[in-house]
Amino acid sequence: MGRCDPGLKHARTLTVGEQHTAIALGSGDVPVLGTPALLALAESACVESLTDELEEGETTVGTWADVEHLKASPVGATVCAHATLIGHHGRRLEFRVTVEEGGEQIALVKHRRILVDRDRFLGKLAV
Repeated sequence: MGRCDPGLKHARTLTVGEQHTAIALGSGDVPVLGTPALLALAESACVESLTDELEEGETTVGTWADVEHLKASPVGATVCAHATLIGHHGRRLEFRVTVEEGGEQIALVKHRRILVDRDRFLGKLAV
């Protein structure tokens, strides 16, 4: 297989804590997994899927996400994000992430990342 081939998969699990709730994140007023935490979990699964795929000095940055949060998860629940690389077009990487709790889908995330040279990217931020 080549570098960053579609079909690449990775899963990441999270036990929902108080710090992950909509209340704690300011995205709502209920003590359930907040959408910002769900998106961070999905994005993390995508990033980790690329760990052995990137060349020295290369990284990826997130540029777009579409989140469909279908079901609430309480504090203490274990959720798992299953990321699959579905497209690689030049520097653009496209992912589909399903998030499950107890075998039931609770979210679907589509996410895009761009391959960049880490030093060059950070150099653009220098003042």
